Amino acid sequence: MHKILTLNNISPAGLERFPRESYEVASEIQHPDAILLRSFKMHDMAVPVTVKAIGRAGSGVNNIPVDLMSKAGIPVFNAPGANANAVKELVIAGMLMASRNLCQAWDYSRSLEGDDDAISKAVEAGKKQFVGFELPGKTLGVVGLGAIGVQVANGALAQGMNVIGFDPGITVKRAWEMSSDVRQASSIEELLTHVDYVTFHVPLVDATRGMINAERVKLLRDKAIILNFSRKGVVDDDAVVAAIDAGKVYAYVCDFPNNLLKNHPRVITLPHLGASTQQAEENCAVMVVEQVRDFLENGNIRNSVNFPEMQMPRTGGFRLAIVNENVPNMLGQISTCMADAGLNIKDMLNKSRDDLACTLVDVDSEVKPACLEHMAGIKGVLNVRAL
Repeated sequence: MHKILTLNNISPAGLERFPRESYEVASEIQHPDAILLRSFKMHDMAVPVTVKAIGRAGSGVNNIPVDLMSKAGIPVFNAPGANANAVKELVIAGMLMASRNLCQAWDYSRSLEGDDDAISKAVEAGKKQFVGFELPGKTLGVVGLGAIGVQVANGALAQGMNVIGFDPGITVKRAWEMSSDVRQASSIEELLTHVDYVTFHVPLVDATRGMINAERVKLLRDKAIILNFSRKGVVDDDAVVAAIDAGKVYAYVCDFPNNLLKNHPRVITLPHLGASTQQAEENCAVMVVEQVRDFLENGNIRNSVNFPEMQMPRTGGFRLAIVNENVPNMLGQISTCMADAGLNIKDMLNKSRDDLACTLVDVDSEVKPACLEHMAGIKGVLNVRAL
């Protein structure tokens, strides 16, 4: 029986993918085999030694101590792309809200007083201050062309916009998904000089912190609109507000309110709604549950932020899953250990990523506890499981 600890509410559409006869799922559970979460901050949490996998029902993993999990031989899974359509729709909505001054106009309408005739007169007198502009023909810059960025780029093209993208690490898969009409920028500086809008879809790491700062704001076209539905910290809020007050930037739309932003007349802040749709929550839950289950049952790894991708079909018999430091002669020591135990290898897959390596081995006879203990005692081996 596998035990799954949930630290947040996870959509039942995902949790029902765990067979009841072989999985126990609860928000309070002892000795869990895996942890599922959304926004719960794990950095101060004592992770039980029984945990073999962590699944984030979303894309960002800043709330998980990934480096510590790697050192413990624990993969961290996420659900890239599962909420892409939800974020894409919010970005387009954000561009429309900012371009047409919809939030300011709504506030104006709600403040009107008097009888209906007086309100009608005030509407006609006041609407001129909310004149905006349309999206077709404008240029959007998309920084980060993963699952979300690609959908945003394609969605903006469908609105009649021009699109420029920047992502030095774009994958072949995402490139195939993206329209050929998206122009490529060789640097973020080049992108900023050509856009009327810029939107960010990158993780928060040292290289992306403050991607829009006081210097880069100067590169934007006058009256540009900045959107951040990525992560707090990717945009320097102080620099953007200063640019708005100076008349350089027209508006800022983001998912991360604070005291500087929430009452500014040219800033639209939303309460982190990027993935807040029923469909996105279900998609994320289903994806991460299937990945965690496949790892627990078969050792396969899909969409891990710290482990290599690896899938090996079961050939029958018995399977070993080993995680170790990526150093020389580990595979030789592991193979020798299996040979000493009289295990015949039917199939094997070995993959590495940065400082970690993973091996799946199908053998023709049951792996005895003594062999597992011997293998776990090899210096550099972080985790050994018989599946």
